[in-house]
Amino acid sequence: MITVRLLMIGLGNVGQGLLTILNDQMSWLQSRYGLQFSIVAVNDLRMGSIADSKGISLQSLLAAASKGDLNELAVEKKNVAVEDMLSSEDYDVLVEASYTDLRTGEPATSYTRKALNSHKHVVTTNKGPIALHYAELQKIAEEKGVQIGFEGTVMSGTPAIFLGMKWLQAAHIQRIQGILNGTTNFILTKMEEGKTYPEALAEAQQLGYAEADPTGDVEGYDAAGKVVILSNVLMGKSIRMGEVEREGITGLTPTDIQKAQQEGKRWKLIGTVEEVEGKIKATVKPVALPLSHPLAQVMGATNAITYTTRYLGEITLIGAGAGRLETGYALLADLISIYRKA
Repeated sequence: MITVRLLMIGLGNVGQGLLTILNDQMSWLQSRYGLQFSIVAVNDLRMGSIADSKGISLQSLLAAASKGDLNELAVEKKNVAVEDMLSSEDYDVLVEASYTDLRTGEPATSYTRKALNSHKHVVTTNKGPIALHYAELQKIAEEKGVQIGFEGTVMSGTPAIFLGMKWLQAAHIQRIQGILNGTTNFILTKMEEGKTYPEALAEAQQLGYAEADPTGDVEGYDAAGKVVILSNVLMGKSIRMGEVEREGITGLTPTDIQKAQQEGKRWKLIGTVEEVEGKIKATVKPVALPLSHPLAQVMGATNAITYTTRYLGEITLIGAGAGRLETGYALLADLISIYRKA
């Protein structure tokens, strides 16, 4: 039995999703993989910062998180600075699930870099470090003999990265297209049902699909970050956010939706990365797809990705692109992947 000691940064929906799955499946994980997970430190900007070398009870952590206060727990250390945690706590893997910044990748990139340099594995759902600093972080990981897992950065727990990296590399991926943002797909679905953009957005916000400020989703920034990750990781071509041709869905009107329907098409916000004459072309923009296209049939908040390959043709993967348990599962899948190889 291998005991894996986890240091968690960020205990929002994603972090709590991971804890919920670990709490539910701990016995099965032990019997199936020989893995025992112990939470030795947790830092959350809102809830507090605690550490205990003996491990912190999963049930107690979940209960405290539901109340929004970790300081009520009886642990060895409280109010530990995150930098001190990363330097002094005895852990094996950093679970990084703090807020995403697609402009600088901070502070998550600094946390990730520090952990890797300390010979610690990292699993993350944070798009910032992977979109902006993947090559650097991967180089550090290789030099230090550790791994960095980031399945949850593109399609939550739906294994888009795993499929592309583990199974399709030898098939030679030539193009990747995807519905990479569930919020915009939900809005477009509702507009096709007859709602205006403001009405569809309001419903998305009411259901929790869209933030109070939806700019990152509806203007295509979130999808652009995922396109950069797909290019850097799966196409082997390093690009930056500014190189993605980006257009959101805010300019689409009911007239546009109706015209597409009349032509047997359906609007989707599509992220695309492909190699054209030796150069990478990356875009995020609304596309009126023919109804025969597999991505045209993906409705609601669901995500999907189509890989075009030399030897297998087109392969489409459809699944959840967000969610508490779904994204928490991505972290667990990365943890299992690391230790199945160890």
